[in-house]
Amino acid sequence: TELIPLAGRSMVSTTPMLLFLSSAGVRRAVGRFGPSVATAFLNAPTSTVMPMATRQQPLSTRFMSTDAPAEEKTEEEKAAIKAQREARKAEKERKKAEKAAKKAAKAAAEEAANRIDDVTYLSASEQDSYEPMGDMSVVMSRSRSGREFVNVGDIGGSDDAKYGPGKTVWLRGRLNSIRVKGGSCFLVLRQNSFDTVQACFFKDKENPEQSAKMIKYLKTLTAESMVDLEGTVTTADVRSASIQDAELVIKRIHSVSKADAMLPFLVEDAARSEKEVEESQDTDRPFPRLGQELRLDHRWLDLRAPANNAIMRVQSAICQLFRESLYSQGFVEIHTPKLIAGESESGAGVFTTDYFGTTACLAQSPQLYKQMAISSDLDRVFEIGPVFRAENSNTRRHLCEFTGLDLEMAINEHYMETLEVVHNMFKHIFENLETRWAKELEVIRTQYESEPVTFTDEPCVLHWPEAMEILKEKEFDMGDELGDLTGAQELALGAAVKEKYGTDFFMLDKYPSNIRPFYTMPDPADARFSNSYDMFIRGQEICSGAQRCHDPELVTEIINQKGIEIGDGLKTYIESFRHGVSPHAGAGIGLERVVFLYLGLDNVRKASMFPRDPNRCTP
Repeated sequence: TELIPLAGRSMVSTTPMLLFLSSAGVRRAVGRFGPSVATAFLNAPTSTVMPMATRQQPLSTRFMSTDAPAEEKTEEEKAAIKAQREARKAEKERKKAEKAAKKAAKAAAEEAANRIDDVTYLSASEQDSYEPMGDMSVVMSRSRSGREFVNVGDIGGSDDAKYGPGKTVWLRGRLNSIRVKGGSCFLVLRQNSFDTVQACFFKDKENPEQSAKMIKYLKTLTAESMVDLEGTVTTADVRSASIQDAELVIKRIHSVSKADAMLPFLVEDAARSEKEVEESQDTDRPFPRLGQELRLDHRWLDLRAPANNAIMRVQSAICQLFRESLYSQGFVEIHTPKLIAGESESGAGVFTTDYFGTTACLAQSPQLYKQMAISSDLDRVFEIGPVFRAENSNTRRHLCEFTGLDLEMAINEHYMETLEVVHNMFKHIFENLETRWAKELEVIRTQYESEPVTFTDEPCVLHWPEAMEILKEKEFDMGDELGDLTGAQELALGAAVKEKYGTDFFMLDKYPSNIRPFYTMPDPADARFSNSYDMFIRGQEICSGAQRCHDPELVTEIINQKGIEIGDGLKTYIESFRHGVSPHAGAGIGLERVVFLYLGLDNVRKASMFPRDPNRCTP
């Protein structure tokens, strides 16, 4: 090792200097020893700084201590050192794992505190052990918990209400709307489509964690979900629900069936009247127009709208009143086949199907079987059942499948006996709809405007010649007066009858024979006409009927005149007359047509739950 002479300073060893400069760099040398040391080192001759032989040695040798080499470690010492090293490593890993476990435990605790588990109600007596919020486990008939559910309509803010202030009740209903803001929530629960009640929840300062959990759960609920709600009735002034003097303070709430967050359309939009939608179009927030096809594609959703739901209830009411009236007049309900071997009526298309190698069709009406029932000594019969028509009619008043209200009865002398029975039946329907189903009609007329049907106390019957004169006065060309009426002619006739007789409901008889089915009895005075009749509401047909041709020879002659083949179905029909049958008459009424016209709807599809037309066979 050589020394570098420095002016006015101590000598510096070259080897430490080399190490220093090689490891830290010239800049750090300058910073530690001053520029003179670095300059002297850089300017020194190579031989002065380090001999070549030394420079050619490996670094490990050149810089090795000159002291005597350390003694070799024994195997025991090496093992001990290794063990210490591994112990330190293990301790480090243990502390790391302990830290991770604490972090995971903390996260799990937080998750458990915030998690809202499903709830299974097995017994009302154990209710306090259940969480007051959370989705209900799938109802699978596990048990009957003992909870007593009440109707929204029985809740009120007065002491006279069945469930008044202070009462705690369970409700199951559909979430009509919900609004959560901060620590509060307001929702509206709907039952039966048009009974609604408001419920509310407010954050409890004494139990903030539980309140926060409830608010969190309420935020997950979606409109149109089915929920169970327990709440305490309290007086309130509410305008957003049908129960306007009370609301519920929420104690418990559980989703029974969650609706998708995004629905094809809002029930609120489906419930608006055309007038309301039209008036909104010039505003900043126009209401959407829901097309008929969109509604029918999701008919179950459309039927949740209060008016549409009420229409189905009115449809049911008409069937009920039809039965009531006919039962009171001595009728028996029957059920006839819908798979038949031949067409039940002439002139109308049929749906055919394979029937074990032969062709069968869906019944266009129960006509032939009603008449055979009379031959069976069931003197007065009626049926409510499906009717199928394979007619490619894409109009607002035609369907390919509808519900028929059919009746048939033995008569003594004249078909007017049947018209009187039918008139009494319709009077019973019209009068009772307006009284017993007033609530439903009020809901419907809020969205679809109409007035009650007017009718006379005794049957209002026009004869064909009178109808022809009225229509000619209205400047219609009636030709030979033997053709069927057009829709425009029917409407004009209805308006004239309303003006002349003050009734929306009337009957027209003596139709030309050539436009009536083969089983119609001809007019004895003029065979060009028949003992047939139609019935109208607001100028549109709802019912067709006639005295039937019960003479087997005459009906066979008429069938041949109309060019109809007498197959197996017609053979048995005619044979029933050959064994003796009472003279009889009857009528076939279209249920959806009655609902559609009575309520003043713009399309018969609104009166059908799941309509079938030439372009629709689903849902």
